[in-house]
Amino acid sequence: MTLNDSADLHTWPQSDWTDEALVQAFRQPGPRSEGAFEVLVTRHAPRIHRLAASMVGPGAADDVVQDVFIAVHGGLNNFRAEAAFSTWLHRIALNACTRALKASQPVPLESVAEPAAPHDLVLSGENTDLRERLARAMHTLPPDQREALALRELSGLDYAEIAEITGAELGTVKSRINRARAALRVLLTRTGVTP
Repeated sequence: MTLNDSADLHTWPQSDWTDEALVQAFRQPGPRSEGAFEVLVTRHAPRIHRLAASMVGPGAADDVVQDVFIAVHGGLNNFRAEAAFSTWLHRIALNACTRALKASQPVPLESVAEPAAPHDLVLSGENTDLRERLARAMHTLPPDQREALALRELSGLDYAEIAEITGAELGTVKSRINRARAALRVLLTRTGVTP
């Protein structure tokens, strides 16, 4: 649903609105403004968190997500919609990840709290070990490859969106993702993981 649809907008929950309609609602003074922003956060925060966790580690991801949405809230009135909202949002997220990496040392995986164990403790241990190996391998990739791979695999963006976010040519994005996948395959195989 968009704000231009003929239906009475007061009868539709904001969660049914497009990102563009939510941005418009945010810009209008009134009670719907903050509600529209909350829907945008709820809709996009999980994907941004996965991206941040892959870039800066799970221990710093919450802070990055908070920084991203503070920046979005402050900049949404100036958003020109030359690109999709999600493209603009992911660019802000990548910039926040870069700042976080420059500002602090990565959190060692050993210091990250273990999630509550499910019923199958053996499977849980294997999954935790695999996640740790994958996180270590991701952090060995060059930043441009790690960025492109995280946007593709964790945020689910297509190649054209990644090219727009990163400012790289489409062929370059495809090449970075292919090189990152190949490097991960080699690194994981060396640690005993069969991709």
